[in-house]
Amino acid sequence: MAQFGFENDIHSILKLDMPIINAPMARWQRKASSTNTSGLSPGKSANVSLSSSKTPNKTPGKNKKLTPSKMGGDRFIPIRNTKQMDVASFLLTKENEAVDTNKTAGTAENQKAWSMSLNGYNIEDAKILHLGGKPLNAPEGYQNNLKVLYSQATTPASIKKTRYISSAPDRILDAPELRNDFYLNLLDWSSRNVIAVALHNSVYLWDASQGDITLLMKLEREEDYICSLSWTKEGSYLAIGTSDCKVQLWDVEMQKRLRSMASHTARVGSLSWNDHVLSSGSRSGHIHHHDVRVADHHIATLSGHSQEVCGLQWSPDGRYLASGGNDNLVCVWPRVQEGSASNSSQVVRCWSEHQGAVKALAWCPWQTNILASGGGTSDRHIRIWNVNSGSCISSLDTQSQISSLVFAPNYKELVSGHGYAHNNVTIWMYPSLTKVSELNGHEDRVLSLILSPDCSTIATVAGDETIRLWNSFELDPVKKKAKERMAKPTSSVIHQSIR
Repeated sequence: MAQFGFENDIHSILKLDMPIINAPMARWQRKASSTNTSGLSPGKSANVSLSSSKTPNKTPGKNKKLTPSKMGGDRFIPIRNTKQMDVASFLLTKENEAVDTNKTAGTAENQKAWSMSLNGYNIEDAKILHLGGKPLNAPEGYQNNLKVLYSQATTPASIKKTRYISSAPDRILDAPELRNDFYLNLLDWSSRNVIAVALHNSVYLWDASQGDITLLMKLEREEDYICSLSWTKEGSYLAIGTSDCKVQLWDVEMQKRLRSMASHTARVGSLSWNDHVLSSGSRSGHIHHHDVRVADHHIATLSGHSQEVCGLQWSPDGRYLASGGNDNLVCVWPRVQEGSASNSSQVVRCWSEHQGAVKALAWCPWQTNILASGGGTSDRHIRIWNVNSGSCISSLDTQSQISSLVFAPNYKELVSGHGYAHNNVTIWMYPSLTKVSELNGHEDRVLSLILSPDCSTIATVAGDETIRLWNSFELDPVKKKAKERMAKPTSSVIHQSIR
């Protein structure tokens, strides 16, 4: 019996169900007492943000404490009192009950009214955990420096329209008996939208607006052939270089030859206009300047090339003449001075970096001191030159013979025509010279490439005896109208007497 009495004494000592004296209040007791003091008032929602009436500080995050609120919430759930917990428990148990299909609309309206009077809100719309109050607005002038990594909003880059470049030509024209000679320039497009093409010893005109074809002229001797064509700026007159060392000038509207100028000793393979001065390049390596207004037309001779001059191009501002030859040289000459003696012009620049014949020459329309040149099969490089400094700005190996170059101002791009081995046309972004697109379709080397008057279309002629038109630079209607408003009509300088 003594043993059982001892065990009872031990159990009574170890019992913890007696009240603890002088101990701190338990957390649930503190929360219950605080809830009783803040209780719910009839007709007023319990989910009211305690901080909604406060004025935000000018500096976000300043003077804020991360300690739990004394009104019964914590920093994760702003409001959570006893009645909310009761409602939450009721909603959870209600989910497990079967749905009463006999419930009438009137009973539902009564329950809604009882809920509004007792709780201050409809219990059907109640949430188990509810964040009350509106978020605070950022103070005026506050900038968020956080970087947005992901967003569903469309960025300017994603909505930017990319232009469509068709890989097929817009039109194909037959060019029978076209002379497949790399050194000749047999195609030109006038400002009046007329294309001139030389087919053996004849010159044909094709009106790109109407589609009409006209035979302009034909050489008398069958063994002679056309070597070069060049329109005047106004598009009224056409210069024709021939294999019998002559340069003819034709009035297209009247279909009449105005004059024939003889000064060269070899075929005339390149022509270029600068107002009333016509420059012609010959197989002899000489360049002649002709003033078409006077009887004594030959006003200057430029001797800088040792072989055939196959490329000739005046700059848009008329200050410089660029020439390329079969001797791999690129030369830049100054404008002919009025009243100057023959053979007086000195070369401004002469570059010998190309390792092949230079036929392809193009001046940049929006940077008049920039010249692009392209080399033949042994070189295959596009080189960009600064005439003022004499330096080569950039160089690109195209892996193909370059026969023609032209700048497309609508999108500020450079277009190149190629022979062996690609036989295609390539569009390059300028000045980076990154490839934009390739235009394939010719079955033989591309001999010449020209740009339409509105700069939207290029025409290419190739050894496969076809002319292909590629509409690759069409402007959108808004930009096109603005460009047309800025365009000014040009007046002819050659309307003076041509002898």
